Amino acid sequence: MFVGMDFGTSNSAVGVVDAAGIARIVSHGTAGLSAAATSETLRSMVAFDRAHRDAHGRPLPLVGQDGIAAYLNGDGECRLLQSFKSHLTSRLFTSATIFNSAYSLERLIAIVVERLRLGAEGRGDGAVAKVVAGRPVRFVAEDGKDADAYALARLTDAFALAGIAEVAFEFEPIAAAYYYERSLDHDETVLVADFGGGTSDFCLVRLGPGRRTMARPEDAIIGTNGVGIAGDTFDRRIVERGIAEFFGKNTTYHSNRKDLPVPDWIYGKFSRWHHIGFLGTGSTLRMLRDIQRHASHPERIEDLLTLIEYNLGYHLYSAVEQTKLALSRSDSTDFIFDHAPIRIERRVTRAEFEGWIAPELAKIEECVETLLTSTGTPTAKVDRVFMTGGSSLVPAVRAIFDRRFGAERVSAGGEFVSVASGLAYRAAELFSNR
Repeated sequence: MFVGMDFGTSNSAVGVVDAAGIARIVSHGTAGLSAAATSETLRSMVAFDRAHRDAHGRPLPLVGQDGIAAYLNGDGECRLLQSFKSHLTSRLFTSATIFNSAYSLERLIAIVVERLRLGAEGRGDGAVAKVVAGRPVRFVAEDGKDADAYALARLTDAFALAGIAEVAFEFEPIAAAYYYERSLDHDETVLVADFGGGTSDFCLVRLGPGRRTMARPEDAIIGTNGVGIAGDTFDRRIVERGIAEFFGKNTTYHSNRKDLPVPDWIYGKFSRWHHIGFLGTGSTLRMLRDIQRHASHPERIEDLLTLIEYNLGYHLYSAVEQTKLALSRSDSTDFIFDHAPIRIERRVTRAEFEGWIAPELAKIEECVETLLTSTGTPTAKVDRVFMTGGSSLVPAVRAIFDRRFGAERVSAGGEFVSVASGLAYRAAELFSNR
């Protein structure tokens, strides 16, 4: 059994290739804390709940949907953490203290990876000691500097902590290319566009029977590029531009005979659902209560306080995600957030959403242009564009490639499992003779 692991910012998946060369995606169940059915993807989240402890009295880590269920159904004594992958470049985020115990970032990632490993081993084909794992084309720190070596070292340590002795890394769009290649009986020059939760990654690669005869498979790679923009960024733009105003953004309060704006830093936290909980400190809540008494729209600040105090950030972003998905199918939809006493309903059009994310779309297009230019590849020399990942379903993203290459040359598929499958195929190539 050859194993590929796609540890993602939002979701993770495992692909395995058996002795017959057939790839399958491992399904993940739950521990009974949620009613969710098995799924081919695992949410890249870990929760620690005081109510669920091991034999030594320490909170048990709950992964994926089980963690979400504990977080939503608990009494406030639950910590839910996510987006670990996006912190790999941070030299400031070394650990988190949870119920008086410190967990390094590597350990938190290892908890998710171990769950993936156990899922693969549950097929009954033996222990998983070596895998091929996905990685973005570029690990870039918040200051814009390259952080590849640092991030990869941390990720390697995390896999070791998860019980995996040997890990080889492959660019995620290259893995998606291996997935696409299985359908080819001829050679093609392919632009692979992989849109994850945290990054959009691109590669130009020669695929088909000719690649499989190359002495070094990496010789087929013409070039790669990537940008730190993807699905999570689109969600944040919906919140910032369309929803935050209902919670007091861009409103004012009266203080010292002046009308002052509600502090914008509050909505910096608000734009990431798992940061909303950071606003629940005594000093911040007291500040917001004081602002509310003198606010131009006190009812909006009241809803913000309710959102914070009742831990409704995840519910808000679930509604946002549903809105984004609906706009991939329709020209307009209703954003509805209904958690008493808060009820917000707002019509959102696709054109409006596309306006909100226009700067990000431009950066994605620029990234593709840079790749083509740097490799000296004219548009006409690209035989096929293969798009994958959740945000490939966004019509405005698809339109970038339809305009440039022609819709007849653009295809998509395996939006949530193509990378895991391709990594497993790569593992079969890499480890079959070892």
